[in-house]
Amino acid sequence: MLPVVPIIGRPNVGKSTLFNRLTKSRDALVYDKPGVTRDRKYGRCTLNGVDFFAIDTAGILGQISSDLEKKIDLQIHQAMFQGDCVIFLVDGRAGLCSSDIEIARELRKIDKLVLVGVNKLEGMTDAVHLAEFHELGFERLVAISSSHGDGIGELLREIKKGFHQKLPTNNLNQDEQGEGVDRISLAVVGRPNVGKSTTVNKLLGEERVVTCDMPGTTRDTVRIPFSWNSRSYTLVDTAGIRKKTKISDLLERFVVIKTLEIIKQSNVVILVLDGSQGITDQDLHIASLVQSSGCALVVGVNKWDKINVNDKFLFKMSINRKLRFLHWARIHFFSAIKGFGIKELMVSVRNAYSAALTEISTSMLNSTLRQLTSRHPPPFKSGFRPKLRYAHQGGRNPPVIVIHGSGLKHLNKDYVKYLENGFRQECRMFGTPLRITLRNSTNPYLKPK
Repeated sequence: MLPVVPIIGRPNVGKSTLFNRLTKSRDALVYDKPGVTRDRKYGRCTLNGVDFFAIDTAGILGQISSDLEKKIDLQIHQAMFQGDCVIFLVDGRAGLCSSDIEIARELRKIDKLVLVGVNKLEGMTDAVHLAEFHELGFERLVAISSSHGDGIGELLREIKKGFHQKLPTNNLNQDEQGEGVDRISLAVVGRPNVGKSTTVNKLLGEERVVTCDMPGTTRDTVRIPFSWNSRSYTLVDTAGIRKKTKISDLLERFVVIKTLEIIKQSNVVILVLDGSQGITDQDLHIASLVQSSGCALVVGVNKWDKINVNDKFLFKMSINRKLRFLHWARIHFFSAIKGFGIKELMVSVRNAYSAALTEISTSMLNSTLRQLTSRHPPPFKSGFRPKLRYAHQGGRNPPVIVIHGSGLKHLNKDYVKYLENGFRQECRMFGTPLRITLRNSTNPYLKPK
């Protein structure tokens, strides 16, 4: 059982930068603006012979007033409870402030070892800038620079000493640890405020990510290991993607870029739509991005409980018309708040993943190719009919079918689409894009000019 170390502190002291340094990743979004991190983020640290789970947390606010701030504060306290020891990060350049003193008072209430990391001290005299932080009342202070890596080795040594003094309890469950398991990466995407985080929480059975009836609540991607029907997943909650014309903040641009990267890296994507608002142009834009990525896809229409019978009928007509280019994707209607439709949604996720990794025998592909070309031969073009000789599988995730023949450059798009649909039906590949690659055979008797 590996120990757990949450990183706690007020906003903008460098917690996410330290998290990325310890986990050797770029999982946590770093931006010089308070309040970027809202949900707790887990990552494994294996540095200098020290092995533990680090937790990145939101900055602790002095006064908590809004419902959103209360939910963020709950996430922080849950991380503190899970920890075997705590890294209390402060800003050495800004100096000791009242918020640091309030946080120290809270940390003394829990029975945890606390290490004070005095950050941003690159190029500065450690002893001078550490002195005032002794007022916090903790024995162990380490001068570090999370951005430059200074002092990280000493911080790790102090963490290791703390583990030897107290047997780690590791309050993470097996899913949160995510060790040694082949996991399906499942991303939940969509425009802002369609219920992505609520969907994630319903799948997990807990308030794992912050939700609020306000667009832009999620500001960074959050990876959460979990299990469903004995299958292991890494669930990725993403920030909402708005129209380019509405993105004016540089931070939001970073967030959108990261979400697009997540789509490309995922095995399956759940595209969440808001059934109460209909299908927007932005929904269609995001859907096309997922299709271009080659990722397996399930479309989930949320808030279905808020729509009357007549509007449901109109919505289904609209979605069938507007999402014709995603005819291969399963569509599910559900309510993230009430929970109905979630089970069926996850069944399609599993099926889409299996379809994306399907291995098809060459004999089956060639048999299907013969059936398709016999039923509808390729059309003549310039007095010549293309010849499709044989097919084989050229890749997976997404599946690629390579067709060899002559004159294939004369095949029109409609016929290639006919072949794609035919292979999809015969090989039962639903929930995943399917690529058709055409390769012209060269005539060995034709001398090059």
